[in-house]
Amino acid sequence: MTRLIVTTDSSTAGAIQRAGLADLVIAIERRLVWGALPSDAELDAFFAPRRTQPHGLRWLDDTPSWRLEELGAQDRGLIELFPECDSSELWVGSEPIAQLILLWMLDHCGCKRAAVSKLVVRQLDIAFGGADPERPEKLNPPTAKPSQDHLELAGRAWQAYRAPTPQAWFDLLRADLSLLPQLERCVVDLLEELPNVTTGRGATETRILELVAPGEAQPFDVFPGHQKGNERRVFDYWEVGSLLDGLARCERPVVSGLDEGPFSPDMHNDSGRLDRYKGSRLSLTEFGKAVLAGDENFRRHNAIDRWWGGTHLTNERLWRWDAESGSLVAPG
Repeated sequence: MTRLIVTTDSSTAGAIQRAGLADLVIAIERRLVWGALPSDAELDAFFAPRRTQPHGLRWLDDTPSWRLEELGAQDRGLIELFPECDSSELWVGSEPIAQLILLWMLDHCGCKRAAVSKLVVRQLDIAFGGADPERPEKLNPPTAKPSQDHLELAGRAWQAYRAPTPQAWFDLLRADLSLLPQLERCVVDLLEELPNVTTGRGATETRILELVAPGEAQPFDVFPGHQKGNERRVFDYWEVGSLLDGLARCERPVVSGLDEGPFSPDMHNDSGRLDRYKGSRLSLTEFGKAVLAGDENFRRHNAIDRWWGGTHLTNERLWRWDAESGSLVAPG
């Protein structure tokens, strides 16, 4: 095996594979920004050699089995496979989920220096296809060879994100993060998704409300995407659908007019329900207008029960973000 490339996006992996830039391309798309994080054991098992991990909970499960078998890689763990390759590269996007996967992988490799002896990291400033989707071989992002300092910073940041409060993650902003040049933006992007101290809603939810405010918006108008109004990049399609559900189907809604749901695979498998969902005409309730203006706080009238990294957010234990001062506000 000559060249291995690991990416954090399946479309990027496909473009690299089609361009013949590597002998083996692996995409890792674990969602680490939604729901409770995996346990320590599950995190370790994900990059471990094949044992008894359920399908979908191991790093090679999304790579075609025939390609792995062709190269004798099907049962390898990350630490075992990297040194066997002539070169190993991580192609990592700038969006928060990609940066979290980078932290996770580098932290995992930190326990065995040989695993990174041939490893380089390529940080992408734009979506892979944004350069020239027909000529991906022309994309040559700069490389960085991880040092012990890189591994230690990644380990510190990864442990901070998994901590039971966001305090250690916030404290990263006081540290020198230049070794991982896209980490500072990731730290801020995720802190902004904590409930705002004034409105009780995170940045993506606030952007949804802003897009609904003029009236007559349809649900997919508020989803992120190329040349769309929602430029937030923390959450993906299914997660934004769940956020919109939470704004429209709560004790005191801030959005009205959502005619179908919940946003689930079952709804997508029923063409009639999906059409009704797409055709919904959204508007803000009077309460929603007050929340968006900062005159009301969503959490005073609605239950909050969700995860942010390793932090379980509830009304009684609500860490918040003060956007004006750029500060973290503890429960109380």
